[in-house]
Amino acid sequence: MLDPLSLAAITSALGAVGLGMANEAGKRAWESAGGLVRRVTGRPVPAPAGPADRAAVARAIHEGVHRDPAHAREWLAFTAGLPAPATATAVPRLPPSVRHFTDREDRMKLIGREAFRPPDGRPRLALLHGPEGIGTSALAVHWGCREAGRFPDGQLYADLRGDDSAGGALRAGPALGSLLRQLGVTPGEVPPTADDRAELFQRLVSGRQLLLVLDHAHSAAQVRPLLTSAPGVFTLIAAQRPLPGLDTLDIPVGPLGERDARRLLGAVAGKQAMSAAKATLPSLLAECAGSPYALRTAAQRLGAPAPAPGASPALAGDPLVRAAGAAYRSLDPATARVFRLAALRPWPAVTPAVAAGAAGLTGAEALDRLDELADRQLLLPCGEARYRYRPAVREHARELALREDGYTGCAAAEGRTLRGLLELAEGAAHAALPQSWRVPAPASAPGPAGTAPDTGPAGPTYPDSGAALRALEAEAENLAHALDAAEELGDHQTVLRLARSLWPVQLKAGRHEELLPGLLLAARTADAHAPGTRAAGAVHAQLAHTLTELRRFPDAERHARAAVGAEEAAGHPRGHASAVEFLGLLRLREWRYDEAYPCFEEAGRIYDSVDPGDEGAADLPRARALLERHRGRALRGMSRYARARELLESAVNRFGELGDAYNTARALTDLAETHAEAGDPAAALAAIDRAVPVLEAERATYALDHLRGLRARCVAALSRPPE
Repeated sequence: MLDPLSLAAITSALGAVGLGMANEAGKRAWESAGGLVRRVTGRPVPAPAGPADRAAVARAIHEGVHRDPAHAREWLAFTAGLPAPATATAVPRLPPSVRHFTDREDRMKLIGREAFRPPDGRPRLALLHGPEGIGTSALAVHWGCREAGRFPDGQLYADLRGDDSAGGALRAGPALGSLLRQLGVTPGEVPPTADDRAELFQRLVSGRQLLLVLDHAHSAAQVRPLLTSAPGVFTLIAAQRPLPGLDTLDIPVGPLGERDARRLLGAVAGKQAMSAAKATLPSLLAECAGSPYALRTAAQRLGAPAPAPGASPALAGDPLVRAAGAAYRSLDPATARVFRLAALRPWPAVTPAVAAGAAGLTGAEALDRLDELADRQLLLPCGEARYRYRPAVREHARELALREDGYTGCAAAEGRTLRGLLELAEGAAHAALPQSWRVPAPASAPGPAGTAPDTGPAGPTYPDSGAALRALEAEAENLAHALDAAEELGDHQTVLRLARSLWPVQLKAGRHEELLPGLLLAARTADAHAPGTRAAGAVHAQLAHTLTELRRFPDAERHARAAVGAEEAAGHPRGHASAVEFLGLLRLREWRYDEAYPCFEEAGRIYDSVDPGDEGAADLPRARALLERHRGRALRGMSRYARARELLESAVNRFGELGDAYNTARALTDLAETHAEAGDPAAALAAIDRAVPVLEAERATYALDHLRGLRARCVAALSRPPE
C-alpha cells in the first residue's frame, strides 16, 4: 500500500482534488486545500494550474508534513475526508449497426487480428479509411456490434465530426466529456478542463476490456488525446484518409464489387423492385460506383418513374453527390426548401430551430421535414431531433440554394435563422434564470443588414427553469456557431446578445470548453464595437468565469479586470460591484486569500453607492450577505479564524432573514470548515447538523458528500486522546 505521506500519494491527492472541481463540493475542497497548503508550508502558495505546478506544490507539502507531525495529521485528515473519486458505473454500447450489411469480411478479419493479438506493450489500434460514403463508419460499428461479447466492460463511441470540411471537427475536451458520461460519470463529476478529463479517462479505462470507436476522425492531433495504452482497450478509428502521425494498423476501405453492390441493393429495395428495374440496373450500379451510401439512397427510388428529360441538371463526379441529387429531385417543394436552406452554414447539428428559421416554418413543421430528409438518407440522425449533413451532401445542397433561391433568398434565410436562434436563446435564458440581472429580458431582434424583417411564431414557453436550461443547452453548440455567423454578417449587436444568453449554460451546465471560442469572439467584438458598455462588461465577466473554470488564471484575471473597467465606464454600479466581487472569487480559486479580501471590501463600497431606485437595488441584501460569506472565506484561508467566524455567522443570519435556505446552508458549511480548521470540532459538528437537513431538501448530493467527509474528520478529532 502506498504511504499516504509519500510524494506520490500527495501528488495523487492534489490531482484528485483538481479532478473533482466540476461541482461545488469539489471547489470547496480545492479552496480548503489552499489554506491547508499555506499552513503546512508556512507561506502563501499559488494554486497549481497544471501538472508541473502540481508537482511543485506536492514537493512543498511533502517537506512540510515531514517537518511537523501536527501538519502530517492535518493533511491525513484532509485527504481521508475527500469525496470518493469518480468511477465508471455504466457498460456503454455502440449505436445499432445497419440492418443490411454486405461483404467486408476481409476487412473484418484484419480488424480482429489487431483487436485480439497478444499484448506486447503496443496499444491495439486500427484505422479504417476511405472516401466519404464508402462505409467506414458502418464497418466499424458493425464489427463492434458483432464482437460485443469480447468487450464485457462495454463499447464507447465518439463522433468526432472530422469529415466536415467547414471546420466542425470536435475538439478533445468535448469528446472526452462524452466518453466519460458514457462510462457513467455524472455531469457533476466530469472535470472542466481537457487535461483533467484525459487524466480521468485514462484512470477509468485502465484494467477494463473496452472497445473505443472514434468515428469521422480528422487528424492525428484530434485523436491523440483520446488514445490509451491500457492493454484491454482496442481503439478503432474511421476516417476519410490516412492520418499521418498515428502508429496504427491502416486498413483501406474501397467500393463494393458488383456482386456485393447488387446484393446490398436487393436487400434494401426488395426482389420485386429489383425485378421491375432490371433494365436500368446496370446504369444505376455504374452511377453508384460501389458506394454503400449511394446504393442505399438509390434503393428508395428503384422502380419510380424517371424524371422528364431536362427536368434537372445532370450530376457528374462523386457518386455520393449523384445519389443525393437524385433523392433531392423526389422531394416535395417544402422539404426541398429545408434541405437547401438549412445547409447554408455548417451548423454543428441541424435542429428544428435551425431548419424552422432557415425555411420560415414552425418548429413542428421543421421537425417533420427533417425526419423525411433523414428517411431519404439526405441527413444523418445524431441525437434526438438532431441531424447533420454529410459534407459533400451539404455542399451540394448549398449550391442548390445559391442557384434556386439566389443571394437575396439565401441572405434572408440566414437572417431568419439567426433571429430565430436569438429569440430562442434569450427566451430560454430568461426562463432559466428569471431573477438574474445578467440575463436581459427577451426583445425582438433586428436582422443583419440587407435582410427583410420577418415575424415568426411566438417563442416557446417552459414549465420550469430546468426545462428552459435543457432547451438552451441543447442548442448551445448552434448558438456558439451563430456567434460566428453574426460576426461574419457584421451584426455585432447579435453577437453580444447571443453571448449574454449563454450565461445560464455556463453557470449551471458548465460546457466551458465548448463555449470558450464563442466567448472569446464576443469579447473581441465588444472591445472593437462596444467598448465601455454594460454589454462589454457582461461578456468579459462571462469569459473570465469560463477561463477560471478551465484554470487559465492569468487570462481570467485579464478579462475580469476588463469587466471591471467596462462596468465602471458604463456607470453601472451593480455590474461594477459584481465584477470586482468576481475578481475576489478568482483570487480565492488561486489561493491568493490576502488579495481576495480587499476585492470584497471594495465591492461592498460600490454596492453602497447603489440608490434605492437603481437596477438591482432589491437584490442588495442578498449581495451584501454573499460578500460577508466571501470575506469570511478569505479570512479562513489566511487562518484568521476569529474574524472569519464573525463574518460567516453574520452571513448565516442575513440569509436566514431573507428566507434563503440554500445559501444559509452554504454559509453554515463555510462556518463548519472554519471551526474545524481552528481546532473546534464540536462547534463544526453543530454547524454541520444545521446545514444537512437543508441540503437534503435541496438534493445537493455533492455538498452532502463534502459534509459527510468533514463530519468524519470532526468525529475522529473528538475521539482522539489529548496530546
